[in-house]
Amino acid sequence: MDRLAIIKQPVVDELVEFKKIFDRSLTSSNPLLQEVIDHIHQRNGKMMRPILVLLMAKLFGRVRHSTLHAAVALEILHTASLVHDDVVDESTERRGQLSVNAVYNNKVAVLVGDFLLASCLVIAGKTKDMDIIKQISLLGQNLAEGELLQLSNISNPVFSEEVYLNVIRKKTAALFSTCTQVAALSVEADSEQCAAARLFGEYIGICFQIRDDIFDYFDSEEIGKPTGNDMIEGKLTLPAIYALNSTHVTWAKEIAARIKDGDATPDEIKKLIAFTKENGGIEYAQKVMYKYRDKAAGLMEAVPDSPVKTSLLAYLDYVVNRIY
Repeated sequence: MDRLAIIKQPVVDELVEFKKIFDRSLTSSNPLLQEVIDHIHQRNGKMMRPILVLLMAKLFGRVRHSTLHAAVALEILHTASLVHDDVVDESTERRGQLSVNAVYNNKVAVLVGDFLLASCLVIAGKTKDMDIIKQISLLGQNLAEGELLQLSNISNPVFSEEVYLNVIRKKTAALFSTCTQVAALSVEADSEQCAAARLFGEYIGICFQIRDDIFDYFDSEEIGKPTGNDMIEGKLTLPAIYALNSTHVTWAKEIAARIKDGDATPDEIKKLIAFTKENGGIEYAQKVMYKYRDKAAGLMEAVPDSPVKTSLLAYLDYVVNRIY
């Protein structure tokens, strides 16, 4: 049994119910729309976010109707954001599969993304909980703001770790923190528990994104994107930011500036990747990631031992140690 199968053991029955609702929620009588939805479904993701929602809800109570619908709404919102991000980034591949915009075109991708966003709100409404609906709606805002912050940062001549972390907090961390907060809300956890749940999700999200960014410096077909893809898109992530700011090497900063402008050659990108590795960028990013892992684990110290707590801590370790 793989690690993820062990992690989801306490909520395996609830995941079956989640899948039924999720599949029912994404159907359409429009042939083109259904074709695109079927294409998206082929990715067969690991259901990281639904697993987290269900585990966190079960930590504080019993998974309810509102928990399941909140998990479905969040997964649909996440899917919509990926479809739109691929258009913005002009990406042709997502986790080893051709993106929607590559198979069809940008118009279809944007409209399907819009359909998914609307579907998210319809499903969120089925929770009949205004606090949950509010948090999911705020997440939609945060994801858009995070993408705009990331785009505006491309023209910023400063290589800022603070800006990098702010982008993560608006995007990946916001998604995970909403998952855990909404899970707690769905089982009527108290305000202190909801706040701790939100922080646990935020720290997991930061770890998740840093691990993703580290992947970009190594070859792996399983990851589903070429080495240096972030730099190709004009993005400098934590490993490179650290290497640039800790060495102050002129030629490296010149290449980094060209990467932000979209003018760097493939050889220059390879050179900056090698420079980052040689100057401790990967090790520093791992150090930051482990710091947030420890902060997340610390939030669980006051929680009584249980199979669900064990799974949540294993989930945290899975995020920081995964290989793709």
